[in-house]
Amino acid sequence: MDEELYNAERSKMGRSIPGQSLTNDPANPAPYEKAPEITNVHEGTEYLFDFITEETVYASLMTGISKGVPVMAIVQVILFNEFQKGKWNPDLMLMLAEPCAYILIALAERLDLDIIIDNDEEEGDVFGVDMEKNQMETLREAASKNGMLPQGFITKEMASEMESLPTMGSLLEPQAEEAAPEAPEAPEALAQPSLMAQPEGQ
Repeated sequence: MDEELYNAERSKMGRSIPGQSLTNDPANPAPYEKAPEITNVHEGTEYLFDFITEETVYASLMTGISKGVPVMAIVQVILFNEFQKGKWNPDLMLMLAEPCAYILIALAERLDLDIIIDNDEEEGDVFGVDMEKNQMETLREAASKNGMLPQGFITKEMASEMESLPTMGSLLEPQAEEAAPEAPEAPEALAQPSLMAQPEGQ
């Protein structure tokens, strides 16, 4: 067999067969094939805030932003992962991109982090859909040092909860290592007579 033809055929191995999704068991659908748990932007925004400010998630995301990970890259990962879990449908996923970005920006600004909105290659691109130019400009302005977040994205309740979140200094502090438990004292070794020793009584 010609090597090019072999490589072409080999590259197709493991790919989905056209129509494969139609053969899935309808009695056991994937989470994203069921009715979504969240159906409006308000509920979705509240869920995102609670998810992002969960202790381990918050620490990981803020550390990523501090190292230059673009906000919109994080937004897409969060929204798509939750879509796969059945939280929302694709339409709501796109509608939540802007609120999710502003939540991340607000949290990062509180920690005085340098914020990158998107990279040059995917400028304004979210899930393959171009965001409106004015939306991206507003996001970039909000991420600037003197920027202001548009009203309505961060509620008073959210702003109040932010005050109790850890600072960047505490996020970077190495956790104190727990003292290793002291090893129990070894029992005294039983006296073993030497095989070369002279037998007792002789």
